[in-house]
Amino acid sequence: MQTTPAPHTRHFLLSRWPLLAGAVRWFQTVQRESFNAPLEPILHYSVQRVRKIGAFTIIGHLLFPYIWSVWLPQPWESLWLRFAVGLLGLPLLLYTRPIAMSERSIQWIFSLVTWLQLPVFFSWMYLCNGGNTVWLSSMVAMILIYYHCTDWRLATLGTALGGVVAWLLFQWVGPDVPPIGLYQTKMDAMVLGFAWSAALGLGFSSANLRREHLQHTLATVGIMAHELRTPLATMSLIGEALIGAARAHGNGTPNPQVEQLARRLHGLVRSMNYQIDTQIANARLLGLPSYRESVQVGPLMRTIVADYPYRSTLEQNCIDLHLRQDFTVEFSSALLTQVINNLLKNALKALAASDRPLQRGDLVIEVGASQGRGHITVIDRGIGIDAQLQPRIFDAFFSTDRGTGHGLGLAFCRQALLSANGNIRVESEAGKGAAFIIDLPIIPMPHVQTSEQ
Repeated sequence: MQTTPAPHTRHFLLSRWPLLAGAVRWFQTVQRESFNAPLEPILHYSVQRVRKIGAFTIIGHLLFPYIWSVWLPQPWESLWLRFAVGLLGLPLLLYTRPIAMSERSIQWIFSLVTWLQLPVFFSWMYLCNGGNTVWLSSMVAMILIYYHCTDWRLATLGTALGGVVAWLLFQWVGPDVPPIGLYQTKMDAMVLGFAWSAALGLGFSSANLRREHLQHTLATVGIMAHELRTPLATMSLIGEALIGAARAHGNGTPNPQVEQLARRLHGLVRSMNYQIDTQIANARLLGLPSYRESVQVGPLMRTIVADYPYRSTLEQNCIDLHLRQDFTVEFSSALLTQVINNLLKNALKALAASDRPLQRGDLVIEVGASQGRGHITVIDRGIGIDAQLQPRIFDAFFSTDRGTGHGLGLAFCRQALLSANGNIRVESEAGKGAAFIIDLPIIPMPHVQTSEQ
């Protein structure tokens, strides 16, 4: 006797209660499009924006001690504390040479400065002034400003943590002021809760708008790249027709010149199709596949270097692959191939722009491992990258090649590597080439190959 298997509990519940199914779908959408989206510690990042926030920090904390002490006196004010908090703006104000700190460093500095001077300091002053009207209003403004400066997830965590830290400090070393009454605490909690929910909603909406704009732009890039396949297919057919016509005209004997032109045409079509595949893959910046496999880097690098569609034998011969120590990573071979191809394309373009003959060793790829991490370094002797541009080269749609670059390749590289708990950074000097260093966690492998070139 056969029995009907019981339906899956989750599927059964969702089928019986449509509202529950809708709520689950909404939560999954929120999780996919918001919680799993890349963090943006500095919203609308630019050097000028960072410096202006630094200047605002310094000027504000020099001006308000006079306002709250002389013009509109408040119960508690501290000139020395204001001076200390104002000094936090100096690293941001002096942020004029990005080469002095990496992009991740300025993100950490910016996050720390904004956290200390906004939720921590404002919560402290609110408690020290007995939660009066001035500092309740200031807390509302602080919440809105904080969500405008940084990612809504960081702002939410920072607001809660900053309030706790300020309260603990107040209990430990705070001034002796009358405690805030229960009724006032309830009223202030309602006002602050409303301000926080409004800021959270605006931050959430702004993040979705930025994501949708990026998705639409990436989709447009992918569609444009895909549409190029039609004329390329026509070019390929023209090449085959040329060979057929030449053989028919020559009584079956191929014309060497026509054959050579046809081969060049087919090679151009192959190269263009390869570039189209690259651009379509880059356009999937926000939808990277989650598939993972064990990838042995050494053999994969040999395949990548051998299969790359070089424009000339000079390009192919200028590359040296040094396999210092092989390693295995938990990654996608397709994604890692795409990352390396993007770096090779950029390196070859930098070498072409240097206006000197290509030589062996102008492009070097080194593979090695140390302290549980694998490293892939792509080094070129091209034109290099200006120090002012280096912190932004991994941003989507930012390109050092304003004429033909779309700014997706390096953004794709970073996002793909971050998805595998890896990272990428650049070391460069204008006119002296560039080195892109990939760092990935390795997994144990049965044997290790070393000292192969």
